[in-house]
Amino acid sequence: MVTNYPVGDFLIRIKNAAMAGRKTVSAPVVKEILAISQSLKKLGFLEKVEKSGNSLKVSIAFKNKKPRLLNLKLVSKPGLRIYLGVKDLEKKKGPSVFLLSTPKGIISSKEALKQRVGGEVIAEVI
Repeated sequence: MVTNYPVGDFLIRIKNAAMAGRKTVSAPVVKEILAISQSLKKLGFLEKVEKSGNSLKVSIAFKNKKPRLLNLKLVSKPGLRIYLGVKDLEKKKGPSVFLLSTPKGIISSKEALKQRVGGEVIAEVI
């Protein structure tokens, strides 16, 4: 299956699987998708990330039989890219975490503030 925006498709697959109570999601291996899944694993939203051939299999993290990933919102889309600098990230308060594509790779907003870099906001994870 070929999609126009594989990163968005992967993130929505994870969101739908978490809402349905499924434990695993598979996706094609793309460099950005692999980096995003590693970042989500580091944040604790994913339990395991396994790469086998052309397929990537991720396990969603659960706590008390509920998924750790409660909601996920795509921010940048192929037709409209949203960028935030360090000062804009400092203003964003709340329980949500942003996934950013920066010159230092795909990282969370917390790491971006530590490293003092901004970038394209891929998604907001709650």
